[in-house]
Parts: sequence; C-alpha cells; structure tokens
Amino acid sequence: MTDGAVRGLSTPPERLRGAIVGFGFIAEKGHAPAYASCGEFEIRAVADTCAARRAVAKALVPRARVYASAEELLAKEKNLDFVDVCTPPSDHAKIAVMALEQGLHVLCEKPMATTLADARRMLDTARRRERTLFPCHNYRHSPVVKAVRSVLDDGEIGKVHLVTLQTFRNTHAKGVPEWRTDWRREKKYSGGGIAMDHGSHTFYLAFDWLGAYPTAITARRSTIGQFDTEDNFACAITFPNGTASAHLSWTAGCRKVIYTLHGERGAIRVEADDLEVTTLRGTKWDVRRSSIRSDWGDASHVHWFASLLGSFRGAIHRSEHVGKDAEDALRCVELITRAYASAEDASRELTLGVAGLTPQAGPLALQVLPRRKRA
Repeated sequence: MTDGAVRGLSTPPERLRGAIVGFGFIAEKGHAPAYASCGEFEIRAVADTCAARRAVAKALVPRARVYASAEELLAKEKNLDFVDVCTPPSDHAKIAVMALEQGLHVLCEKPMATTLADARRMLDTARRRERTLFPCHNYRHSPVVKAVRSVLDDGEIGKVHLVTLQTFRNTHAKGVPEWRTDWRREKKYSGGGIAMDHGSHTFYLAFDWLGAYPTAITARRSTIGQFDTEDNFACAITFPNGTASAHLSWTAGCRKVIYTLHGERGAIRVEADDLEVTTLRGTKWDVRRSSIRSDWGDASHVHWFASLLGSFRGAIHRSEHVGKDAEDALRCVELITRAYASAEDASRELTLGVAGLTPQAGPLALQVLPRRKRA
C-alpha cells in the first residue's frame, strides 16, 4: 500500500492506484473506460472468478495484473490505494470489508449490500479503519439530474414536498455472455429483482430532492415468469416533510425514466433528457422546457462514472470515511429490505430509521438534510 493508504494522509497521491474486483459489463463498459479517461487514477490489478472475463480484462487493461479471486489479489498486491467492487451484490460486503481491513479505500457498486446487517458492517469497518467507503450512486452525475439540482438550489419551485419516480425497462439488465447473463434473475447472486437493482438510484434521488430521510414505507411487488426475483415494484414512502412514490418495471415497452418534483411554487418534470420547469409568476404559470443530453440509453454511463470518480477522490482527500453518500447507501439498503418485508406482509406500512442506524449517525429518520451542493 502507499504511504497515504497506510498512514491515512489527507492528501491522496497524484494518481490513485486501484484494483477492480469483478469484471462484468459495468466494469468493462463503464468503470474501466472512466478510469482510462481520468489521469488521476491507475488500475493496477483486476480479479474475476471467470477465466474468460480475466482474458477480457487483460486485453482491455493490459498493464494490470489479473487474478482469479479477490483474496488472491489482496494477498499479492501491496501498492494499492483503493478497490472498486463490481461483482454481483451478494459479494459486495465480503470483498469491501476485506479491502477496508487491509487499509484500502473502497468504491462499491450499488446496492452497497443485500442485507442491512452487511451494509452496517461495511460502514462500521470503514469508520474503524479510517478508510473511505463510497457507493456508485452515478445517477446523481447525469447532466439532467445536475440541472434539477441547479433549479432547486435557485429556489425556483420552493421547498419540495412530493416526488414521483418511475423507471421503465423492457427487460432486466443483461450480464456478460461468458458468465450467467441473467444473474439479476437469480436471488442467490442479485439479492432481489428490480427493487434491489434500481431501488438505490430511486431512493437516493428522493433523499436529495426532499432533503430528508424517510420514516415509513409500504410496497408491493410481482413477478411474471418462473423467476425468484421481482420484475415490477411499487412503493409509497413517507418523509418528515413530504412523500414520494416509485414504480420500477422490467416489463415496460421502452427504456425510460420519468421523474416529477412538486414544490410550493412550481414543479419539475424529467423525462429522459427532457427537462420541464413550471413556476407560478403572479397569477400565470410559466413553463420552461429544455433538452439536456444525458445518454440514458447508454447503460455504461461512462461520463457519469468519470464525474463520480471526482467525488470519490474528493472524499478521500477530505478524509471523509463515511460521508453522506455512504449513509445514503445504507438507507437505500434499509428501504429495499423493508419494502420487501412490506410486500410480503400484504403491503403493510413499516417504519424506518431504527434498525438501520449506524452507531454515530443519530436520529437520521427525523433529520432534514442540508441541500447537496451542485456537482
């Protein structure tokens, strides 16, 4: 490990040296190209249990050493600053904790974990080892979502009290052909269906836009076909200052996101790249429309990841071991698991913000959060 990794220096080295564990679709098409485009990062090692995927990694990142397991990589690599966990969710916690225990920072794909206990263990380990744990909440870095944040920061629609979030997909996201292409339909690897896969994006945006953590959730889910994971999910979430509703589907007729935010003096509507801002000007409604290219159809989200890497590096620089992004990730896991419990109990409303709290977090469920600064 570098001196910075060992001694916890607040200033990271000029180039952060990292390893990718799990070289599937998102690592190959999203993370690796983003690292290649950023001069502040260098990928020195890759691990994957699939021999064919190791060959792909070697071809794409020829200077990286390639290993058959995370354990082997962590045992042999002595000059790393961070590990990027890109495996299916079932292995996120195990690999992240191993890396944190070795004094490495961790970037982790969503969801952070498949159980609340594992998510808490990750945060607790990061805090104890004084290493940065940072989730891949990349939707925050899409240009149109950044534009929403700009409108909110300017106070155009006032305080937000209602948010709706819809994510439509015509199928589940496919994995690579060399290893279990449909692993998202296998709970053993995924931990759940579309709520586990897309719930994090939905929930952390709701946290940002309502500026608070929720207090209760009621949910329902359904499955078409012989899978053990859901492909349709809907929920209603209670916040101390408003409400949010979400509908996620893998059985839609197209690929699209539709978000609406409603405030005291107007509303915002996002439909893919299209942004509509409606505000009340005296007694008349003013509607402003624009299109902000965000490439929602490109599942690799390379440019979003490049922006996210800047936030990850910034957190390391600030010695922010468990910041708001990590707390959000834990809250997302709490919401997903409580939503599943609600769906199994006839959509009964369940409270939030007790079992999921980290030791030093305080009563987050009742805390109104400061607005996130523009990226």
